[in-house]
Amino acid sequence: MRRTLPVILLSVVLLALALGAAGGTFPFQAGGASPVAAAESPDPEHWDGPFDLLLVGGRLVDGTGNAWRYADVGIAGDRITAVAPSGRLDRSRALEVVDVSGLVVAPGFIDLNGQSDGMYMTDGSALSKIFQGVTTEIMGESNTPAPLNRNVTGGVDASDTTAVRRAREWVRFDAWLEEMERGGVALNVGSFLGGTTVRRWALGMSERTPTPAEVDSMRAVTRRSMEEGAFGVATALIYAPGAFAQTDELVEVSRVVAEYGGVYITHLRSESYFILEALDEAIEIGERSGVPVEIYHLKLAGVDNWGLTDQVVEKIEGARARGIDVSAGMYPYTAASTGLTACFPPWVQADGNLYRNLADPGARARIRAEMTGPPTRWENWCRLATPEGSRIASVSNRDHMRWIGKSLADVAQERGVDWVDVAMDLVLADRSRVGMIYFAMDEDNVRRKLTLPWMKFGTDGSGWNPRGAGGQPHPRAYGTYPRILGQYVREEGVITLEDAVRKSSWAAAERIGLAERGLIVEGFYADVVVFDPETVAERSTFEQPHQLAEGMVHVLVNGVGVIRSGEATDARPGRFVRGPGAVLPHPGR
Repeated sequence: MRRTLPVILLSVVLLALALGAAGGTFPFQAGGASPVAAAESPDPEHWDGPFDLLLVGGRLVDGTGNAWRYADVGIAGDRITAVAPSGRLDRSRALEVVDVSGLVVAPGFIDLNGQSDGMYMTDGSALSKIFQGVTTEIMGESNTPAPLNRNVTGGVDASDTTAVRRAREWVRFDAWLEEMERGGVALNVGSFLGGTTVRRWALGMSERTPTPAEVDSMRAVTRRSMEEGAFGVATALIYAPGAFAQTDELVEVSRVVAEYGGVYITHLRSESYFILEALDEAIEIGERSGVPVEIYHLKLAGVDNWGLTDQVVEKIEGARARGIDVSAGMYPYTAASTGLTACFPPWVQADGNLYRNLADPGARARIRAEMTGPPTRWENWCRLATPEGSRIASVSNRDHMRWIGKSLADVAQERGVDWVDVAMDLVLADRSRVGMIYFAMDEDNVRRKLTLPWMKFGTDGSGWNPRGAGGQPHPRAYGTYPRILGQYVREEGVITLEDAVRKSSWAAAERIGLAERGLIVEGFYADVVVFDPETVAERSTFEQPHQLAEGMVHVLVNGVGVIRSGEATDARPGRFVRGPGAVLPHPGR
């Protein structure tokens, strides 16, 4: 039995006792199944408070998926201490009473696909996220800022004192998240361990198969990271060097994740022509290792592949019927966003030779042949979106800023060269992966995925501060949750309000073992959103993305307001949240 089990059992017992003492209902069924109704206490004595804050008169959507009801919510410190029928809590015992009549009170949203790894080190406002109602962001897709060794950093510029310090201190997975928390961040932060980081720890950028000793090294760094708070391992199998990982090594790493109650979450090796085979691999990893499997941003990219949706859903549901724990998340848009380097075959970046290959005439000829030839088992986003649908979102070179918002076809026409040359030349001259938006998905498929019972939501975006922000990032960073609540719930009725909230909160928390968050029940942390169901909406567009969403009236993180009466505060109450395998303290910390 692993040594974390007593800690987990003790936490569960203490939570059950605390909720029982408060007269609450423990919100789990045996075996970790779906939550039961979060009923108000039959004993009204604890409703006397005292409370720091009372939210009264609102429509409570508690995160379980149950129908909304009128209820008042009492908060003391960082916890929800009372949930009662409207009018039953003693207002005289509250420091502040806020009438939220006509508004919805819900658990804060949990973004399972956050990309703010470095952003909150310099700006912890997280404005694009909190104005969506996000109170917890879980990061880690592919890469994480830590743990670091020489294989991961590839050497550090001695003149960059911050990088030198971090290379020395961030040998632990949790070091970057602890630093983020110390610096102040508006929402809670947590992370998976990047699967690419695991591979680079042992192999650097090498394309080869790892030796048994290197697999042991990958398992060891995974074990340490799980104890330091990782929620699992997150791979992205279309990008080098993650694309070089084979199924067997992923199974070995996932076995460690399973020991610690974590999740294997993956950007599939294909989201287009070979998605069925990619799903087979993910399911195999779950079956062989015993780890729960989560699919990042499930989609069908490229018009040729839109008709595969039924087969994708059937494959996932068939695996679930066989007892394999696999489910997925999504963002509600028909465009994806990643680097221009995603249009190149993975070998181009092997051993750190990206720019050398792009400058070599022989390598360029091979790249061109593979980019324009028949589809093969690597993901060519320029093919999937077409050059006309591949739009430049961000660059590093100031000389290239005039092309932001233009497609590869536009730039090719302007320069009088082929679009393939534009792609290679731009990455080479920009000395970056070049941020792109790829229009490649189908709206009907988006609507269908929203209704799937095992679906969850994530932005796949960063927590921007629009003040001074540049480029044209995907609007999902500003609008994912308001878009769902406004367009797909209120305007189109694709899903119910209760289901949208559940998939944004409790479904995410339960999936990754995030303790005491994701529901409005007594004893849970006071991560709470209050929004206007009639006005909540995204304002961000592809042309003008840096616009905050509308409709969030109050947002509380750990009981502290980060949005009050529709305005952001200066509060930074966010905490580093750890996965179920964390052992605190343990030797070496």
